[in-house]
Amino acid sequence: MTYEGVLTKMQTEFGNPIQYYLVFEDSFLNVNQLLGKPMEINFVGFQCLNCGKKKKIFRQGFCYDCFYSSPAVGDWIMKPELSTAHLGIADRDLAYEEKVQLQPHIVYLALSSEVKVGVTRKTQMPTRWIDQGASQAISIVEVPNRYLAGITEVALKSHYADKTNWRKMLTNSFEAIDLVAERLKVEHLIPTEVQEYFYNQKIDLYEMHYPVLEYPAKVTSLSLDKTPNFQGKLIGIKGQYLLFEGGIVFNIRSSEGYVVKIEL
Repeated sequence: MTYEGVLTKMQTEFGNPIQYYLVFEDSFLNVNQLLGKPMEINFVGFQCLNCGKKKKIFRQGFCYDCFYSSPAVGDWIMKPELSTAHLGIADRDLAYEEKVQLQPHIVYLALSSEVKVGVTRKTQMPTRWIDQGASQAISIVEVPNRYLAGITEVALKSHYADKTNWRKMLTNSFEAIDLVAERLKVEHLIPTEVQEYFYNQKIDLYEMHYPVLEYPAKVTSLSLDKTPNFQGKLIGIKGQYLLFEGGIVFNIRSSEGYVVKIEL
């Protein structure tokens, strides 16, 4: 069978194990069903996720022009502490920024390669944790806007990592940590204006189980720019990565906007 379309991040369904779907314009593929089977990925071209034009992807699935003009990729996305919609101040498009920034956000601890701190909209739980390949995650605070979540994350960055070591995550190399106990350690570290939102009693630990037949001992990243035609046997899915036999891994998220043909 052949599937062709623009890559976007895999859609997920929380379960044991997590279910993964590649969704194209006219079809979709339950990737879990391909475990243990060979597949071929062929690079066809580019299509910007914002303007839809067949222009080379610059970053996050956007062409160069859209990356520097669209409100969907403003600096506050990666740095929530730069959010200004709560002040009525626009970055690129105030209406868009109010819609995204002025809603409940969660600051959390997640265990993937090590304990890390992060921010997500409440509506993205547990999707955000699945996308980063976390084995466990727990909320620290729930705040009413992105700015408060951002300054909380900044306060905790000197104590916890804020990025996932993708190599350790994909080889499943991490030390077990009690996140419920870890959360109790951070109450005095968060900003004063966020103290009232701290979760000190709630037991809301999430555990994620990924469809992986075998974890590789070491990994090598597949780039469609360097290898436009690839064949391999799928042995696992974790985060937004496809894991192939021989330690080859393919990051779907970093390949958004690439048009591919998948042969099964």
